Amino acid sequence: MLAVKILLAEDVHMIRGALVALLELEPDLHVVASVHRGDLILKAALETRPDVAVIDIDLPGIDGLTAAAELHVQLPECRTLILTSLGRPGTLRRAMAARVSGFLFKDSPPDRLAHAVRTVAAGGRVVDPELALSAWEAPETPLSPRETQVLRLAARGAEAEEIAGALFLTKGTVRNYLTAIVDKLNARNRIDAIRIAEEAGWIP
Repeated sequence: MLAVKILLAEDVHMIRGALVALLELEPDLHVVASVHRGDLILKAALETRPDVAVIDIDLPGIDGLTAAAELHVQLPECRTLILTSLGRPGTLRRAMAARVSGFLFKDSPPDRLAHAVRTVAAGGRVVDPELALSAWEAPETPLSPRETQVLRLAARGAEAEEIAGALFLTKGTVRNYLTAIVDKLNARNRIDAIRIAEEAGWIP
């Protein structure tokens, strides 16, 4: 039986080394590349052609979900398994949008990680039950579609004038939307509103 080829992306050297060692203990798993930055994942994957990329969600360069989305486009045969330390509903929704095949907590037992890699490599999906439950129980967005558009652009760094131009609104209307958004989300300010909406998965 051919071993499952794995690319591992983790920025903490000690954790990356431990994960490589754990995976290599399995006779049917083989780590063909390990990187410490998100912007190195695609290059390493194109060079080594792994079956599964095990990616930490929080990486320097680009984050793990952005890298997973790039992999899906450039190397669709490589399945992705995301590791996270925080079970936010919005993060799981973003992961699904990025076409990841698995989503696990970092502190999962080693045998669960190995099983998840095998499942994903075989074409299955793996989602930690706690993460799935948190996404299922997450409330629906209180924002209107237009408010969501405004906040999404604000989250990308656009100022009121830029948002107004992009959505064919007046600057005053945009400011009114931003005020309403802050009120609806019980946020302290626009930045806090963006944080709340991103964590809840209301804006990608």
